Amino acid sequence: MIGILLPALLAGLVATAATVAVERWGGRIGGLLSTLPTTIVPAAVGISAQSVSVEAFQAAMAACSAGMLVDVLFLYFWRIVPPRLPTIGLWGRLVLMLVVSLSGWLVIAAGIILFLQHLGARGAPLLLIGAGLVVLTVGLGIVACMRNPPSPAGHRKVGLATLLARGVLAGAAIAGAVWLASVGGAVAAGIASVFPAIFLTTMVSLWISQGESVQAGAVGPMMLGASSVSTFALIAALTIPALGAALGSLLAWGLSVCLVTVPAWRWLERRA
Repeated sequence: MIGILLPALLAGLVATAATVAVERWGGRIGGLLSTLPTTIVPAAVGISAQSVSVEAFQAAMAACSAGMLVDVLFLYFWRIVPPRLPTIGLWGRLVLMLVVSLSGWLVIAAGIILFLQHLGARGAPLLLIGAGLVVLTVGLGIVACMRNPPSPAGHRKVGLATLLARGVLAGAAIAGAVWLASVGGAVAAGIASVFPAIFLTTMVSLWISQGESVQAGAVGPMMLGASSVSTFALIAALTIPALGAALGSLLAWGLSVCLVTVPAWRWLERRA
């Protein structure tokens, strides 16, 4: 139960903070802040402690970059699909958006996980593949930001009950994913491990409380900022075995923020 409840609690806190950041500072700054490496840090430490070898830990960290690529594509659905939805009211459009985005995510996630399992069985260099996926994720984020719609801050006041509901929904989604990973097969576990609970909660809650324009403006910066999570995972794959959990995680976090988040923020500010 601790293994399920702790990730759920962390996800709930992060999801709530992410939506508040976007509402307060707009999609450009809020989107970057909401994708700082957070839940990946305790996850990396826990995986390191449970891994039977350094190679197994590094393979798990390389898989994180594949997971973030899938989640970034999931975010992009929330940019390109809403303009094509029929005008059937806020809730009707939201339900259609959920069906389309989650269906697309499921197909892509299953395909990438099966592909990685195939490469791993053939002895492919997973860390090198992970680095290539990070570069692809950064490229997708840049393309999304170059044609990003206006990213206004939210203007509707959000009450405490709404914030609590966001956290509970994100926590429930993560708890369900962790449970599925513990009882399902290899593919089910892999799919569950990359479920975009925080991104999903952020998009849905912003859509409901602030309107479609606020969540749409946050998509590009969130896609670009999410690359910092992949970067953290790849750096941690090297620093944690070499320096230990505490110092290795701290160094990986600092480097990922300096290499991705800070340059992304400066670039977006210049474009603005």
